[in-house]
Amino acid sequence: MKRFFLLVFVLFQVQLQAQVVSKGGRVDYSVVFVQTDDFGADYLEKIEQALPSVKEPEIRLQMLWDLGYYYHTRNLRKSLSLINQGLEEARNAKSELWEGRMQVAQGAVLLRMEQLDQAEEVLKSALEKLPESETWLLLTNLGYVQERRGELGKAFEFATQTLQLGEKYSDKKAMAMAYSDISNLFWKQGKPEQGLEYGLKSLALFEERRIKDLDFDFTLHVTGNNLVALGRNEEALPYFQRSTQMGKQYGFYNNLSDTYIALTDLYLALEDFENAETSGKEALKYAELLQNEFMVVRSLLSLGKVKKQQGFYSDAINYLNRSIRTAKEDFGDRYFLSLIYKELAEAYEGGGEISNSYQAFKRYHELDQSVFNAEADQRIAQLQTEMDVAQKEGIISLQEESLKRQNIIQGFTLLVTTLMVFFLFFLYRVFVKRKKYSQLLEKQNLEKEFLLKEIHHRVKNNLETISSLLALQTAQIENEELQDIMIESQNRVQSMGMIHQNLYQGENLAAIEMKNYFKNLGSYIIDSFDASDRISLDVNMDSLELDVDRAIPIGLIVNELITNSLKYAFPEGREGEILISLKKDQDQLYLKVADDGAGIKKDKPAQGTGFGSQLVALLTRQLDGKMTLSTQKGTEVYFEFKTQKAA
Repeated sequence: MKRFFLLVFVLFQVQLQAQVVSKGGRVDYSVVFVQTDDFGADYLEKIEQALPSVKEPEIRLQMLWDLGYYYHTRNLRKSLSLINQGLEEARNAKSELWEGRMQVAQGAVLLRMEQLDQAEEVLKSALEKLPESETWLLLTNLGYVQERRGELGKAFEFATQTLQLGEKYSDKKAMAMAYSDISNLFWKQGKPEQGLEYGLKSLALFEERRIKDLDFDFTLHVTGNNLVALGRNEEALPYFQRSTQMGKQYGFYNNLSDTYIALTDLYLALEDFENAETSGKEALKYAELLQNEFMVVRSLLSLGKVKKQQGFYSDAINYLNRSIRTAKEDFGDRYFLSLIYKELAEAYEGGGEISNSYQAFKRYHELDQSVFNAEADQRIAQLQTEMDVAQKEGIISLQEESLKRQNIIQGFTLLVTTLMVFFLFFLYRVFVKRKKYSQLLEKQNLEKEFLLKEIHHRVKNNLETISSLLALQTAQIENEELQDIMIESQNRVQSMGMIHQNLYQGENLAAIEMKNYFKNLGSYIIDSFDASDRISLDVNMDSLELDVDRAIPIGLIVNELITNSLKYAFPEGREGEILISLKKDQDQLYLKVADDGAGIKKDKPAQGTGFGSQLVALLTRQLDGKMTLSTQKGTEVYFEFKTQKAA
């Protein structure tokens, strides 16, 4: 950007230090972190004091942009207010260029306020208002949006585009930013060697610019993170120390909190607990000054880790529970939330609170699975299944088309034979060749069908092995509550195993006959509770086939409801009956599971861990279904699902 020297007529002279100077009505404004970094932590206050005296729109807009963009390192709400003021003035001045620049700053602030969708929308709107040479900061923040969502591949694409723009226009700042972001992405991907390489490239370019700014500070922090990941803790320390020094000089609260969190982990690795605790408290101080709940949550996590590693489990539990309370229900970052519950589980265990430790570890496991490949693995498995099915359907389709062509050729051969004896031998050869090809296809189809059945057979055997291992483990557990949990887990595994057993034993590899499946499943669960002599099972339904994607979750739902009936509906050895029915009406499925037991009392507290109810609710949502509970006669649970899940 160019330095602005414009006349501004005011009633009195404004004389300010550093970047804003007025002499005889002539205002000299040096754009911060572009033309100068020669100022202290009060530079924003000085710009803010000077702003009312500046009347020239171009200078006011530049000052408002600097105020709005750099205040986000201290106070996000004030930053957004200043940017909104800048947007209003840009629109009044009919300056599309400055409107686009203000939107880039607005998107950067919304991103840090965790409003990712709104930030992305604003940034994309600004793209058409800016010249290409200025779009690198916009692309950088779009990359941050993807990174915050966990889309590291897309974030890497934006960093690459930023690098290309920097090289095209010889913009060292753009190139340094791109290298910095690539370094950070490699670190997050667990590739610190590459991360360190790009971090050092970025720092070299920042040094060439001779301007210390927010992004230079962040790159020092990222380079230190990569060194820590490589186990080079002593080498990382100077980078973090320089980062904190720069952050204090300019008031970069966000970077300070981030770096002190990293220092806490570094000192913990060195078993320097005093400095680790001091760093954690500094991180919390700057996070609270910034009023950024995300940084507060992470700072409290760091302090909890320090206390846990010191063996002060009560203090650790207090910090970690405070971190969870600060995160609230809508906290978006499941990665850090999972780390909090992991540390909390270990702190509870260290303090001898085994039950609380179990609940915290269970929550950690749920969050960890949702972040690290649980969803991805499920999606990959689904895609692989769809691919296998598509291949099989393609082979069958080819075979059918081949048979159709063969029939046409045969009919044509008979017709043409009477008219054209000359072609008889040729047509006969074609017929023989086609027949051999058809037989080859049939043979290949049978082989693939056999392989599919063998796969289902092996999956069923593996699930039975897991079930047996759970049974062996259950036999060694004395705690009845844990035994019940293990038995329920064993039944869930068995319910899935029965699906695969039906697939390889049946004629249809794509569907499950549900009536026999319910009978076998119900009998197995009743027998596992040793209740065959007093509980009867009635599967009141016609034969009905469902695809695997629907059969497995419905089977798990029925498994949970039968288990609940056996545990709670027939106390003291009471006799009774469990009814299951599943009907299809056009595009709807209607499932009913009922018992004639004691029923659910409204004033009676819920029994058990509640995991089964959570699982039923989750599976119902997965199937886009609705559940209705009736307790007038025993307990009756009704479900309504669509035969095909909505797109």
